[in-house]
Amino acid sequence: MNPRLILALVFPLLTFSNAAIAQKLTSDIPYVENGHARHVLDIYTPENSAGKRLPVVFWIHGGGWRVGDKSDVALKPKVLTDRGFVFVSTNYRLLPEVKMDALTGDVAKSLAWVHKNIARYGGDPKRIFVGGHSAGAQLAALICTDDRYLKNEGVPFDVLKGCVPVDGDTYDIPKIIMTAEFRQALYGGKMFTFGHRQKFGNDPEKHIDYSAVTHVKKGKGIPPFLILYFPGNSDTRAQAQRLGSVLKASEIPTTLHGKGDSNHNRLNNDLGKPDDPATQKLYEFLDPLVSQ
Repeated sequence: MNPRLILALVFPLLTFSNAAIAQKLTSDIPYVENGHARHVLDIYTPENSAGKRLPVVFWIHGGGWRVGDKSDVALKPKVLTDRGFVFVSTNYRLLPEVKMDALTGDVAKSLAWVHKNIARYGGDPKRIFVGGHSAGAQLAALICTDDRYLKNEGVPFDVLKGCVPVDGDTYDIPKIIMTAEFRQALYGGKMFTFGHRQKFGNDPEKHIDYSAVTHVKKGKGIPPFLILYFPGNSDTRAQAQRLGSVLKASEIPTTLHGKGDSNHNRLNNDLGKPDDPATQKLYEFLDPLVSQ
């Protein structure tokens, strides 16, 4: 029998640790002084990244703005640090403990901390890519289109080099609320106890303001977008196409990719697999921008 196979069978943990040796994790770093327990982030770096200026991927977890954790990153830290990125995953306060404006403000504060401090971890504060899944996709798209959040934290908008929202359904919140409520009225059934109207409040002006499509304008410095979505979900498909059309109309470089053989969670969790077409789209998006 092959000696390496014998070692893998007898010492499986040794094999795993060798595979993970290229990556270093610094966890639970506070980004607000004396802040909330969820005002923390994790930083994954390649080994020997000190003194370098590596591009940064800033990731926002999903969970319907009510649950979720910065540890929900699957393969992304490993494959991206192997590719020469610093990977940051952030927590933020959740509904209903705080309202949406405070929640979004937390994400901006976290990104501001990264901009100020990431050089100590080998990251480049002037080359930050923002991504997120589901609720995190809405937050990523909003942070990358509504420049007020970063301006409030003293972060130049031009440090953003790309945005990767993954299977969000709330880039145009009035539209998704109208769609959901029409569907429920048509087919009957009770309203969800904590649907989009409850999450984003009852003020229609707020619904507009929390929508990324509202803030897309030519000449603002909005970064290029890669919008990944599962076309089998009519809501995330329609919202991806809506955001994509608005971005393209404002001449912002935008790529949409629908991965059919998937679902809402698998699309996110499969990012990093070598045979995954969405992963290849991610690399094609990131790699040309790294040298800028």
